[in-house]
Amino acid sequence: MRRALAGLARRLSGGDGVRIVPPTGFTARLTVFSAAAMAMLAVFALALALAAGRFAAGWEATLARAATVRVAAPAGELEAQVAAALRVLDQTPGVESFRRLPEAERRALLAPWLGAELPAADLPLPELIEVTLGAEGPDAEGLRLRLAAEAPGALYDDHGRWREPAVAAAGRLRTVGLAAAALIAAATAAMVALAAQASLAANRGVIEVLRLVGARDRFIVAAFVRRFTLRALAGAAAGAALGAAVVALLLPAGPLSAGPGFSGPEWLWPLAVPPVAALVAFAATRLAAVRVLRELP
Repeated sequence: MRRALAGLARRLSGGDGVRIVPPTGFTARLTVFSAAAMAMLAVFALALALAAGRFAAGWEATLARAATVRVAAPAGELEAQVAAALRVLDQTPGVESFRRLPEAERRALLAPWLGAELPAADLPLPELIEVTLGAEGPDAEGLRLRLAAEAPGALYDDHGRWREPAVAAAGRLRTVGLAAAALIAAATAAMVALAAQASLAANRGVIEVLRLVGARDRFIVAAFVRRFTLRALAGAAAGAALGAAVVALLLPAGPLSAGPGFSGPEWLWPLAVPPVAALVAFAATRLAAVRVLRELP
């Protein structure tokens, strides 16, 4: 009788324990589909997080080297104050270059808010000087004090009030993307664990036979872990490939890497999604199998 039971166990296990878990059925489809869907969402979340990082770095690099001097003075004093401001900038260490914006460019800056047909006489515009800063930058406070002394109508703006909120917002968006990826991993673990528990419950009779003929719980756990890890890996590979294709077709990063997609070496990130999903499935299945086997008599 014992020899017959041992033969039955070998046939059920296929020699390596894999056939304990049914190759098809609800749990198989659920695991593959869940892994594919979550991997696709993880690719989207990574694309969002990386794009936000690029956006923050781009704004920081661009605006950190740009500044503006605005000169507003009575008509009789305007040219003299502009000349004084230009002279101060020319003598200030850390200022790489500067230029006075012509009236057409100044009105173009206001066109999105006030309209392109803005009458020149109705709204006299202040003079603007575009400043490009060097790597170290100037002493901003010292520059402001000197401008106040030599050109009282000149105001130095280093764009800090615009740069800092934009960079902070991009950083928060990146954090949201990474948090979404972490939640996706947690949801994948929960669904794989539920599928493993359902499969263990469905194969309770097989497990009892294996235990009867001397199979250890670690042998049974290994069979379930192997099967569900491979299912999650296959599903995640398909989902990551589909997600990367969608990002490439619908969300291209563009030549300046300004879009929400991947750019350059960032395309390696989708390749990391299937192995991570497999590791998550491995851990979740192992924990679920050990817990269920301990509860069985």
